[in-house]
Amino acid sequence: MTSSHDLKPQVKDLPRRKFIKNSTILTTGFALGFQIPFTTSAKDIETLEVNAWVVVEPDDTCIIRIARVEMGQGTLTGLAQLVAEELDCDWKKVKTERVSSNANLSRKNIWGDMLTVGSFGLRFSQDYVRRGGATARAVLLQAAANEWQVPVSELTVSDGIIRHSISGKTTSYGKVAQAATKLTPPDPKTIQLKNPSDWKIVGKPVKRLDTKDKLDGSKVYAVDVQLPGMLNAIYISAPVFGTKINSFDSSDAFKMAGVKKIIQINNEAFAVIADTWWHAKVASEKVKVTWDESNLGLTSDSVIHAYLQNGLTSNEGVYVFRNEGNVENDLSKAVKKVEATYSAPFLAHATMEPMNCVAKVSSDMAEIWVPTQDPQGAQLAMSKTLGLPLEQCKVNRYDPGGGFGRRGRVSDYVISAVEIAKQMPGVPIKMIWTREEDMTHGQYRPITQAKLSAALDEKNQLTSLKIRISGQSIYAWRNPSADMTGYKDDFQLQGLFGDPNSDQQLCYKAPNVKVEWAMRNTHVPVGTWRGVNVPQNSFYVEAFIEEIAKAAKADSYEFRKSLTHHPKQLATLNLAAAKAGWGTKLPKGVFRGISQFMSYGTHSAAVVELSVDKLGQVKVHRVVLVVDCGYAVNPGQIEAQVEGSIVYGLSAAMWGECTIERGRVKQKNFDTYRVLRLAEMPKVETHIHSTGNKIWGGIGEPTIAVVAPAVVNAIYAATGKPVRDLPIKNNRLV
Repeated sequence: MTSSHDLKPQVKDLPRRKFIKNSTILTTGFALGFQIPFTTSAKDIETLEVNAWVVVEPDDTCIIRIARVEMGQGTLTGLAQLVAEELDCDWKKVKTERVSSNANLSRKNIWGDMLTVGSFGLRFSQDYVRRGGATARAVLLQAAANEWQVPVSELTVSDGIIRHSISGKTTSYGKVAQAATKLTPPDPKTIQLKNPSDWKIVGKPVKRLDTKDKLDGSKVYAVDVQLPGMLNAIYISAPVFGTKINSFDSSDAFKMAGVKKIIQINNEAFAVIADTWWHAKVASEKVKVTWDESNLGLTSDSVIHAYLQNGLTSNEGVYVFRNEGNVENDLSKAVKKVEATYSAPFLAHATMEPMNCVAKVSSDMAEIWVPTQDPQGAQLAMSKTLGLPLEQCKVNRYDPGGGFGRRGRVSDYVISAVEIAKQMPGVPIKMIWTREEDMTHGQYRPITQAKLSAALDEKNQLTSLKIRISGQSIYAWRNPSADMTGYKDDFQLQGLFGDPNSDQQLCYKAPNVKVEWAMRNTHVPVGTWRGVNVPQNSFYVEAFIEEIAKAAKADSYEFRKSLTHHPKQLATLNLAAAKAGWGTKLPKGVFRGISQFMSYGTHSAAVVELSVDKLGQVKVHRVVLVVDCGYAVNPGQIEAQVEGSIVYGLSAAMWGECTIERGRVKQKNFDTYRVLRLAEMPKVETHIHSTGNKIWGGIGEPTIAVVAPAVVNAIYAATGKPVRDLPIKNNRLV
């Protein structure tokens, strides 16, 4: 067997996207065009609209173009609110239109980055989309001022109705839209955005714009796409990541009903193309294939765990991320020393809609119909796989039936689909992964372990905190040719930063702090899972802080309060304790746990109430979660995101794990990859808290960080036993 120290990632990710040239036109009705700092001049566009973000129709309907991806998190509605607020249009007349990556390409990337991961959606778009709305508003007002021959300063607008109070004249956006197309828009950088105190749409819990078709069943997902002459395909990968086909016999399978073609793909997988997906599925089971498993690398959980444990004690392959004071010296003379080791497993994304893509490929054109978090990445994947220019690769984007990071930067399922479709030129082929294929060939949350040490003085004050995390690097997996000299990978240490300007700060202060990373890569592909590295890092820190508090004979909340150095984080923690009634009497057998964390520019804190029965079964009764994400664009969406993160976080904390046996992922479906059930959902109380110094924090991912640690800390209170290894189901609690 290959030495685990010699193992390197075996899958290459697509290189960083380049935003490319060309200029043609995409316009329906009246479009208000807008330049953002990283675009070429609007004058370079052959036929110029006034602004790219807003379309105004004669009946005053305002169509707001959305570049980011909606996958259930409310991004579409939130971005529309931001544009509509600065536009001053009638919200009841707002519609949305999704921008295609092809349109963005042809317009020289005028809509910017379309990738939607890491709580990017509103957070990193808010400034330029608001300026898009404000620029459109300025142009429309100028058109009205020109028509009436009055200074634009004398005009006001509300709900898309422009007024000149001196003359009493009024008009609407729809009536001046045509005239506005002839005007040159002002430089967006010079536009004065509204003061938040004047917001009328932003900050309000308006109804989401993406739910009606979901409720009435009319919504079409990519998995539902039907095209004339379409065939169906199933894709079967090697059971062990990175292994190759050894022998292949499809003769029996090819004789089965409906089968059109059976192909090998790069000696790493095979596909069956048939009239129906079921025909393809049944035929795939008749293919006689063996795989070269002579070198399985890290073959099982026991080997992988030993490899990671080595990273907790070895000086080899260790990167020192923070080193403040003299931790080692202080720990050696500590009055009281606390030490614990924790672990978190591989996790699958487990989206409701498995990976799928419809592809149609010819010699000079390719087209896909796909659910993706990264339309531009999907387009680039097509281009590189087929050797076609980007402009000859068309992406029809569909809202994903769940993303959680799986449909982000890695477009492996797009590559699979176009590899299959190019075997039958001109024929649209729908490729759908089985649930089993989806679960066993994902891009998993990295497995990690952590060793934490703390020193307390004679007054039970924390004087040193040392954290070493050992595990797999997402960056190294995606960029196997990258220079990883020094094993540096700050990304794996999210939430542990010491920089006061960072949006991922460690909440706690101590005179001596040391944070280390030991890179230990395996053969299992890893990627961005909701929250990325924050959920496991927060579990390690918050579970350990609980153990330190117990050693110091201090109250869990009061101990955290004494160590929390960030004012906004402290205010969030205090409010969570207050809203949960920390310190008040609970029903017999019910116990509380508390946790806090900062990530993606957002401050979160949670209190969980739960009970543990005589069989060790955990029931979570109540979760109180306080979040300060700065500007709350849509409070209703924030509450929904918090509730969703609790579902996802509880599922992972209680049962989630992907284990490895003979190089394979064992969990193949929801019977072995358990998720929270409806009857198990606790009561959730969400409190949105903003404390001055406004920020634009994320909301889709940061609140998941406080779920698992609050639960394990409550279990510690209930049983007197710390939970140091996730998932909780593997721990003997009684």
